[in-house]
Amino acid sequence: MPLRLAVLLVLLAVAAAEDPYRFFTWNVTYGTIYPLGVPQQGILINGQFPGPDIYSVTNDNIIVNVFNSLDEPFLIHWNGIQNRRNSYEDGVYGTTCPIPPGKNFTYILQMKDQIGSFFYFPSLGYHKAAGGFGGIKILSRPLIPVPFPPPADDFTVLIGDWYTANHTDLRAILDKGNKLPFPDGILINGRGPNATSFTIQQGKTYRFRICNVGLQNSLNFRIQGHKMKVVEVEGTHTLQISYSSLDVHVGQCMSVLVTADQQPQDYYIVVSSRFTTPVLTTTGFLRYANSNRPASGPLPGGPTTEIDWSLNQARSIRTNLTASGPRPNPQGSYHYGMINTTRTIRLSSSAGQVDNKQRYAINSVSFVPADTPLKVADYFQISGVFRVGSMSDAPTGGGIYLDTSVMGADYRAFIEIVFQNDEDIVQSYHLSGYSFFVVGMDGGQWSSASRNQYNLRDAVSRCTVQVYPKSWSAIYVALDNVGMWNLRSEFWARQYLGQQLYLRVYTTSTSLRDEYPIPKNALLCGRASGRRTRPL
Repeated sequence: MPLRLAVLLVLLAVAAAEDPYRFFTWNVTYGTIYPLGVPQQGILINGQFPGPDIYSVTNDNIIVNVFNSLDEPFLIHWNGIQNRRNSYEDGVYGTTCPIPPGKNFTYILQMKDQIGSFFYFPSLGYHKAAGGFGGIKILSRPLIPVPFPPPADDFTVLIGDWYTANHTDLRAILDKGNKLPFPDGILINGRGPNATSFTIQQGKTYRFRICNVGLQNSLNFRIQGHKMKVVEVEGTHTLQISYSSLDVHVGQCMSVLVTADQQPQDYYIVVSSRFTTPVLTTTGFLRYANSNRPASGPLPGGPTTEIDWSLNQARSIRTNLTASGPRPNPQGSYHYGMINTTRTIRLSSSAGQVDNKQRYAINSVSFVPADTPLKVADYFQISGVFRVGSMSDAPTGGGIYLDTSVMGADYRAFIEIVFQNDEDIVQSYHLSGYSFFVVGMDGGQWSSASRNQYNLRDAVSRCTVQVYPKSWSAIYVALDNVGMWNLRSEFWARQYLGQQLYLRVYTTSTSLRDEYPIPKNALLCGRASGRRTRPL
């Protein structure tokens, strides 16, 4: 065979094997919205609030060209998308320079070995309080079996607490060192009470992907007269257990199947805040096709304010060990309970004043953003931007102080992280770039004896975990993703005022198998301004 023809055939084979590409062009603008009946400034994507869904399949390459038409810098974070070997695309300030006003940036993502329900949102400047969020659906590849029949339809349900004040006013309150007031209401897909509906046909089954995209409150979701069968949580197929109501904590997503097995009419969908006084409530409708009967009767009641109910429900959500994951091997083939952890990190939150301003901290360190994204500074070896080890592995018990907190970790280590919550609120933590096994949660203080109650067989794997008041939650993490990854509170005022850190997962290897280089199109700012991303 001639050499030229042989080379051509190889190139064609490589091209044919490449995973599909999906292209999106987004224009981010301000616009007037009325989610709770009063006008306010919202953030729209292509004129939409909420923004458009990203629909994809395992291993798809997602190219999103984002034009920033706001009057301030902007970033989008892909909540739960692992961005394998490429934390530069994570869309938080610790890894990525913001998109300047009037400019654009193209995110290059791959849904590598992932399935499930996730969402995106703006991560800078308290923009999350103005919108700019939307759903992400990652379906299994056609040859990979899914443990339930194809639903008749697949609905995105974005729920969250909401303020009628503009995000700039809320940000000003925080910048002055004050706490935010209680939220004004709850939205379902960007709309207030009785404004959202989903149409179904009797006898068919539907998938609802429910994500709490709010700012601080855990929410309870329920549908009048209907059971919800949980089938997936942030990329993990779960045991298929039916519930009459579900607690969804800030930053979390789950998929449920709902069968239209009732008399044809409208039924209330109710979302209410958990563990709050007063309780916020909003409603939508589940509408049977060709029915003219409105919803009637009392709203379906939610659980009491007791923690035990929610804790027991969380423990009941476990991995379906007989289901396939995004690849042909069963999810349960990873026997995490048989692997020894090499390190235990204990993280405890605290709230207090620093220089007469409200701050929040983890292990007494309240995070302060550097003048240059940490990952960018790491790549260019710019000294003085951050210090690895600026946060301890355990609570210090001391007062809150300010620092750019970065914790070092070794590539391919298998570690235990314990979140201790000594406060009176439910907390919620997210680790970018990873899914982790939620091996345990309980009330009181964690100790080494707490490991005796860990679930070492079928704990659910997810990217966001709740920690109940005066309680702890423990996770196991396989550090198989090199990069600089954000570990943060999903209570957004707390994140904004310091309750976050970065985990630097490091290897001396320069192989592309371990980490991609900085993208050619990377925006450079701070002390990295004017540098070249790659040598000519």
